[in-house]
Amino acid sequence: SPKLQPWIDLIEKYKNPQDEVDIAFIGKYVEHLDSYESLKEALLHGGIANRLKVQLHYIDSEFLTPENAYEQLEKMDGVLVAPGFGERGMEGKITAIQIARTGNIPFFGICLGMQMAIVEFARNVVGIAGANSGESRPDHAENVIDLMPEQEGHLETGGTMRLGSQITVLKKGSRIARMYNKTTISERHRHRYEVMNEFVPRLEDAGLKISGRHPERNLVETIELPEHPWFIGCQFHPELQSKPLKPHPMFSSFIKAAYANRQSRLGHVPTSAKKAKASVA
Repeated sequence: SPKLQPWIDLIEKYKNPQDEVDIAFIGKYVEHLDSYESLKEALLHGGIANRLKVQLHYIDSEFLTPENAYEQLEKMDGVLVAPGFGERGMEGKITAIQIARTGNIPFFGICLGMQMAIVEFARNVVGIAGANSGESRPDHAENVIDLMPEQEGHLETGGTMRLGSQITVLKKGSRIARMYNKTTISERHRHRYEVMNEFVPRLEDAGLKISGRHPERNLVETIELPEHPWFIGCQFHPELQSKPLKPHPMFSSFIKAAYANRQSRLGHVPTSAKKAKASVA
């Protein structure tokens, strides 16, 4: 049946990947993987789009330290820092992001993952030593991530959150605009804290590109590092719009970049070919 053919092709791609890719999946709920179901599926869709098997390596950010992080991440092809709420595990995420940024490992930060990328950049590149998030240090002068003034005093209420589908306007020519092949997108949100615009000029002067904003409120929605092979953060949740037959472009692009990193790291021989060669030997 013509209607079934796309699904038949999809299953064929899924069952017969041409190679694999290793992704570090860094979060604080990794002992409860159902928390990340949409994200896991979106990464799998990105793999199918590239005819690659995605091997996810779950790392609890609470136990990631400057002493042990490098050995856990050095053999990874890409690093994804997952969304989450609360202070626990934040410093581990920042450590992982620093390794991905300085080691040119493709990095994808979603929601809190993007916010921690901004904290890491502010601390280690801009030189704001005390840079942090209001979620971790309320009322701190160097919070590059914090509540907007109109949210103050309403922390306990769900009304302070940005929820649901919202428009983002992307900078023409940015890496993210090229992924989507358009400059106005709609994505779903679920967060409370925002990037503080007062710090943006210093972040941009140091090389961070703010590539997407909320058109009315001028809030930061996406970031990228043009000098890095693939370093992207978004405030929204693109995983919620990914489908098996229509993988989200950000996930397809991330997996493609991770595989390019793998090829340059290991040489251009697919893992399947290496395994076959080893079995013959």
